[in-house]
Amino acid sequence: MIPESQAAVVARNETWTGSAATEPYEAGWAREAIVFVRALKSAGAAGRAHVELSPDGMNWAPEGTTFPLPDDGNRVTYARVAQFGCWLRIRAELPPGSSVTVVVTIHVKA
Repeated sequence: MIPESQAAVVARNETWTGSAATEPYEAGWAREAIVFVRALKSAGAAGRAHVELSPDGMNWAPEGTTFPLPDDGNRVTYARVAQFGCWLRIRAELPPGSSVTVVVTIHVKA
């Protein structure tokens, strides 16, 4: 049997500064997810991305997985996540004066 999979773009050509977050993604049917963050352009020091979970797509809690944001144009970073419940999103924290323009995709598999 071939596992069911799906990819969703949750941020496209968005410039992040300070604190930012992707759109929520409902993936309750999936067993695992990989989140990719690709930098289209970057200025200043790289920040960190944090995986967050939600029971309802509105109230968020840290899942515990963190990973660096890409620090240069066309670089990609990622995180693997399992046992996440129903809703996922990525929250970013960047140092003052830094920015990154991103494309963020969530790839899920049953």
